[in-house]
Amino acid sequence: MAQALSRPAFLPRGMLLAAVAVVGGTLLLASLGHRAPVNPAVTGERPVATRDLRFADRDDGAVVVSDARSGAVIEVLPGGSEGFVRGAMRGLVRQRRIAGLGPDLPFRLSTWPDGRITLLDTANGNAMELHAFGRTNAEAFLKLLATGE
Repeated sequence: MAQALSRPAFLPRGMLLAAVAVVGGTLLLASLGHRAPVNPAVTGERPVATRDLRFADRDDGAVVVSDARSGAVIEVLPGGSEGFVRGAMRGLVRQRRIAGLGPDLPFRLSTWPDGRITLLDTANGNAMELHAFGRTNAEAFLKLLATGE
C-alpha cells in the first residue's frame, strides 16, 4: 500500500488524447458555427420592418412605450410585467447615462431578412441582438413592432 501511494499517478495516454480531441473539436465547431452580427452599413442589407421607439418611466412604476415619430403610445408596461423588455432597456439606458447621453434620441427596433431582431440605441450605436435571448423574449419586443399605425 505504501508503494502504491508513492508512485505518481498518470492519465492513460488514450484518455488524454481523447480529452484533447474533444476540446479541440468543440473549439473548431464553435468557431465554425459562430456568426458575427452583420453590419448592414457594409452589406447594404435593409430591415424587413423597423420602428423607432421611446421608453419613459411613470411614477407608478409603469413604462410607457411610444412611437418616436408620431408620439402615439404603443403600450404601457405595468410595473412588475415584461421583465425582459424592462431588463434590456435598463441596460441600454444605463449605457446612455454612463456616456452622458440623454433620452432625446429613440431606440430602433428592426427585424431582418435572416430572422435577426435587433434593438439599436441611436444615441450611441449600441445594439442588442434580441433573438439571441430566445423566442419568448424576442416576441416581447416584436409585439411592439407589430402594434400600431
